[in-house]
Amino acid sequence: MVEVVRGNAFLFGPNIDTDQIYPGRFLDITDPIEIGKHAMEGVVPDFCEKFKTGDIIVASTNFGCGSSREHAAVALKAIGIGAVLADSFGRIFYRNAINLGIPLVVCPNIDKHVKQGDILTVDITTGNLVNETTGITIKAQPLTGYVMSILQNGGIKSLIKSQYGQ
Repeated sequence: MVEVVRGNAFLFGPNIDTDQIYPGRFLDITDPIEIGKHAMEGVVPDFCEKFKTGDIIVASTNFGCGSSREHAAVALKAIGIGAVLADSFGRIFYRNAINLGIPLVVCPNIDKHVKQGDILTVDITTGNLVNETTGITIKAQPLTGYVMSILQNGGIKSLIKSQYGQ
């Protein structure tokens, strides 16, 4: 697991739901690489053309609300998301993403301190975030030890396999 993530910020507002993260018209796709090609397409149709592996999504409140569509988290993992920072997350999306090994960090008022394209560095282990563009340092809520163990193992399946020697 990469403990320090550095990338461009892609800014989104409140209530970005799973259908915006991964539109329902693509649900018949099963290959994760192909799923990734439609990440965030419900909000920004050309998102994947602008996104680079390791970049960071910054959102307001309730990112990932809506259905339990696991495709939304799969799409973000497939494009190589560095982290998602938000005021809050939809509960089911949060678990789906963490279980796939995607760092989701709760950071109150993050959208007030970041603009589209800012360069961010996030220490996943401490929750320290630096906006390199503005020089502002922000403290996010630290992740629990259990969440960190899931992320360090690359997802919950890998964690369980490591615990049972498989």
